[in-house]
Amino acid sequence: MIFALVYCTAGISGWHINPVVTFSLFLARKLSLTRVVFYIVMQCLGAICGTGVVKGFGPFLYQTKGGGANVVAHGYTKGSGLGAEIIDTFVLVYTVFSATDAKRNARDSHVPVSALSAM
Repeated sequence: MIFALVYCTAGISGWHINPVVTFSLFLARKLSLTRVVFYIVMQCLGAICGTGVVKGFGPFLYQTKGGGANVVAHGYTKGSGLGAEIIDTFVLVYTVFSATDAKRNARDSHVPVSALSAM
């Protein structure tokens, strides 16, 4: 699924499907503040719309599973969950910066594969 999203959005928004990616590119001075605010608002609206679609297709499962909220699995601490999120976020952002580096040759053809590998 991520592969398809990256492939479809790469030419439009530079595959900004995650606010962390957008914010990190802003910190690297590759995006303007106006564009960052617009992208993050649209990403959040997309997440809200996606939640509505999921709720519409399976309202019973939506209610019984807590609306799809992320929780730390039994046997793990909140600290280990936070650590996993930090590492996963680093891998995602590192992959984006590596795959979109202007010094790389034929980078456009490998961006979706890199993103899929990071997930």
